[in-house]
Amino acid sequence: MIKTTKDHLDRLIDYEYPPKRIISLCPGITDTLYSLRLETEIVGRTKYCLYPKEQVMNAAIIGGTKKVKLDVIHELKPDLIFAEKEENTKEMVEELEKHFPVFVAEVQSVNEAYRMIHDVGAVTDRAEIADRLENTIRSQFQSLPNAKGKRAAYVIWRKPYMVVGKNTYINSLLERMGFINPFTAYNGRYPSVSIEDFQHAKLDYVLLASEPFPFQEKHQMEFAEFLPNIPSILVDGEMFWYGPRMLEATRYFKNIFGTIN
Repeated sequence: MIKTTKDHLDRLIDYEYPPKRIISLCPGITDTLYSLRLETEIVGRTKYCLYPKEQVMNAAIIGGTKKVKLDVIHELKPDLIFAEKEENTKEMVEELEKHFPVFVAEVQSVNEAYRMIHDVGAVTDRAEIADRLENTIRSQFQSLPNAKGKRAAYVIWRKPYMVVGKNTYINSLLERMGFINPFTAYNGRYPSVSIEDFQHAKLDYVLLASEPFPFQEKHQMEFAEFLPNIPSILVDGEMFWYGPRMLEATRYFKNIFGTIN
């Protein structure tokens, strides 16, 4: 049966319900789809969709999050494609929707991550499982550690240095844990910053992410040169993904940030 729904950009989507052939263009959504027991329906995913490790191997790789192989997608004949506003480009969505229904999610906060889980469940006839996942994450997030207003920069890139800014899921998660991110005052969601910007930010901590740039111990030494009294912490960037990774996040954050005072 054909069903009409609205995606997160208020676009009307007509698609076959429930969809039997699904492609996901976003790692967090792919992970969510598998957690909703849709492994037999998922026919395609990007090369960056790595979780769950064993199951994603059964889905065809259709390219990356910014550039897809249109011929492969046409061969897979999807009933529904999931995209995400930040992860995928507008041009990609516009090309794909000429041929297939495309549901665009938008996740810029913890609450919007909950919405994504709920809506993906509703669209795929997995509402009950999605509600259980959402409620479990909500319950676990009640016990996130409290950084008590410590000022932290979350660094995602080097040369140039780039940090997480406003209107991002990562910043929303940091705020849930009581951190203050001074770079939300900068323009852009992932602003480029200088050494002087770091020095003037009155930071208590620098969080060096494992991805997309793979910060390592040698980079902690690099930051110590110009921020000698500010501890830098290597953090697993995947724990800052939305979707089922959120189930692991609370325990991880307690281990990493539990001693902050």
